[in-house]
Amino acid sequence: MVSWVQALKKTRNVFASAIQGVISDGAEIDELTLEQLEVALIRADLPPRLVAELISDLEENQLHGTQPPKEVLRDGLRARLVMQETDPFDFGVKPACILLLGVNGAGKTTTCAKLAHRAADMDRKVLLGAADTFRAAGTEQLRLWGERLNAPVVSGRQGSDASAVAFDAMDAAHARGMDLLFIDTAGRMHTKSHLMEELRKMVRAIQKRDPEAPHGTWMILDASLGQNSLNQAKIFHDAVPLTGLVITKLDGSSKAGFLFNVHQQLPGIPVLFTGLGEQAEDLVRFDADAFVEGLLSLGSGTGDD
Repeated sequence: MVSWVQALKKTRNVFASAIQGVISDGAEIDELTLEQLEVALIRADLPPRLVAELISDLEENQLHGTQPPKEVLRDGLRARLVMQETDPFDFGVKPACILLLGVNGAGKTTTCAKLAHRAADMDRKVLLGAADTFRAAGTEQLRLWGERLNAPVVSGRQGSDASAVAFDAMDAAHARGMDLLFIDTAGRMHTKSHLMEELRKMVRAIQKRDPEAPHGTWMILDASLGQNSLNQAKIFHDAVPLTGLVITKLDGSSKAGFLFNVHQQLPGIPVLFTGLGEQAEDLVRFDADAFVEGLLSLGSGTGDD
């Protein structure tokens, strides 16, 4: 399994030399050091306002504080992260329907399967809904995952009405006594209003079978897009209110700092899961403390080669 330190290597490398000058024991923190750190953090896609606040905290601590600079950074970063402490799969109802959204290429279908794998490992009875009817390959990919997980899959023909597939999946989840239903939707451009309307139609279809559904609306964000992924999420949120985020491809991104802007851009929406690598077990619960430690673990001898 990939560690947080390994997964965050590309982002950490962006500011490694600058941050080393701040957190090293006995380091002299001067104006040039702080300027270099400021530029490096912004390059890692940390929001400029947060960077300014961190620099100000370091300056204040240098003048009047007693904390080691690394602790100042750690506390400042941790305070800006949003995560859900309770079990994301516990909705208090059965079956609970989780609608998975995202743009093309974010990794929705694979993530849908990995989430189902996690849920099955927690003894949840899982059903998969293949509502990506635009891509035959997407439906087939989900069917193959269903066979591996011993999880039934409800699907339709390529080009069929995705909302009808979603309704049938919701109906099947009730009929078969499932705990969780994951519905994989087609990747869609957030700038296309008619595609956003299709999502609203899908929600209305699901609610014909269960007025309280979907119980979770999670968006899959590609970490390699950095802040741009949050801009996409805001438009999706306007169309279909989001309740959680799942971050993919963290190990391939040098812009993981965008996560510190989630609370500002999408208030109250937590990061639930994060993909640290390619394997199913590399999709893990988001851990804010581990995330911050992974960013600050320079020269720690924790497998960062």
